[in-house]
Amino acid sequence: MESEAPRFAESLLVERVETRLAEAGASVASRTAATRAMLHASLVGVDSHGVRLTGHYCRMLGGGRLSKDPQLGVDKRGAGSAMVDGDDGLGHYAAYKAVEVGMELAREAGVGAVGIRNSSHLGAAGAYALAGAEQGFIAFATTNTDSMVALFDGAQKFHGTNPLAFAAPVPGSRPWLLDMATSSIPLNRVLLHRSLDKALPSGVAATPDGEMTTDPHEADMLLPLGGTDYGYKGAALAGVATLFSALLTGTTLDPDFIPMYGGDDISTPRNMGHFVLVIDPDKFAGRAAFGAAITTYLTALRGSPVRAGGRVMAPGDREWEELDRRRAHGIPVDPDTVRYLGL
Repeated sequence: MESEAPRFAESLLVERVETRLAEAGASVASRTAATRAMLHASLVGVDSHGVRLTGHYCRMLGGGRLSKDPQLGVDKRGAGSAMVDGDDGLGHYAAYKAVEVGMELAREAGVGAVGIRNSSHLGAAGAYALAGAEQGFIAFATTNTDSMVALFDGAQKFHGTNPLAFAAPVPGSRPWLLDMATSSIPLNRVLLHRSLDKALPSGVAATPDGEMTTDPHEADMLLPLGGTDYGYKGAALAGVATLFSALLTGTTLDPDFIPMYGGDDISTPRNMGHFVLVIDPDKFAGRAAFGAAITTYLTALRGSPVRAGGRVMAPGDREWEELDRRRAHGIPVDPDTVRYLGL
């Protein structure tokens, strides 16, 4: 986000976000989970999925699309598999629950694969992979979303922005963390740029006619990761998210979703699916062996020769540095959200 945006302390944002969600009727458990996930995103610099989403969630709670007091269900399907029913509540609540269930399964079976159904938007998928890594597990989290991204050489939207997130524990350090959209950029970044009236990078978005644009107000669809030349890679990875999140869970395909934004219907649940995989290193080479190996790997990676003026970074390095900056100097918040939260 632009450096001139006003900045606020994490504690103040937690208080304001929770207050707004409480006013909208969200239960303590569901609003605590949503606030945790949004603050994670805002702290590590994923502003598109951070506190700016508070107003949207409150509107959906008020309209009836989201259950205010969801009663989560857990159905263990095998030694290492389960399904979580989100009861149409805030997706963050169901996703964190799935990580907890996955860890329980992985402690016994080595792996815990958990599908989620009857859910909703979960924000930044990395929040859930991180939740597993912070407890010593390797974790993967993904979701499919409503159509917003063209296929490679496609002329209309097909996949959602469909993130893939992985995290792994690192002894004595913060986790290795990858959280990436399979589109060129997330939809919420377009909306953020609209709020800031800031141009988009070139080659990431198109008009309804398929013409490339950097104007966030004209952007109607995104390009897959890899852009105009290599977008077939991003389009295929988006399909991986759909396979796990929709096909394996029996939920909604990307083109069949009620749109997250722009529609008049805010009362019908969207039946989103998500997927979480948790792996216990102790059931493979062993926790100590894995810890030593990832430490050696990251030391070699960060010590790799760089080109002049460059810097080699591991997944998560940039995010953890941004988190430290924002905790020290405040979290930047866009103008629309400043007004909504009464900052």
